[in-house]
Amino acid sequence: MTARYAHTNLIASDWQRLARFYQDVFGCEPVPPERDLSGHWLDKATGIGDAHIKGVHLRLPGYGDSGPTLEIFQYDDMPKRPSICPNTPGFTHIAFAVEDVAAIAQSILQHGGSIIGDLTVLEIPGAGVLTFQYLADPEGNILEVQRMESMAP
Repeated sequence: MTARYAHTNLIASDWQRLARFYQDVFGCEPVPPERDLSGHWLDKATGIGDAHIKGVHLRLPGYGDSGPTLEIFQYDDMPKRPSICPNTPGFTHIAFAVEDVAAIAQSILQHGGSIIGDLTVLEIPGAGVLTFQYLADPEGNILEVQRMESMAP
């Protein structure tokens, strides 16, 4: 049995704003059509009565037309968002490999994101030099932007 990574779902309070953020900052591309989903099948699949979701899939950069997507959806009825920290159990962040960590961090801030931690440079023996920073998108979802430079001669 083989498996292939397909998508990560991100629930947003404003799916259109959050989708624009990921398009503007990371170059994610929409994969039509936009979704407007409801019905008995969705209620059964989600375990939520009268579920209604809207949203879009965004192709993640660097993998071509068949690469994985970031699925940004918004439900009509959602509970209050819990506080998420880097040490919260479960999935806590998504990471993007970038050429210039500081420049992308600045772009995240300019597009409504926020800083979580300091830009950090760390030598990892046998791997290289990792430059990275934790930030958050406009809805508080944690992002890691990173650059790994090989130390090979």
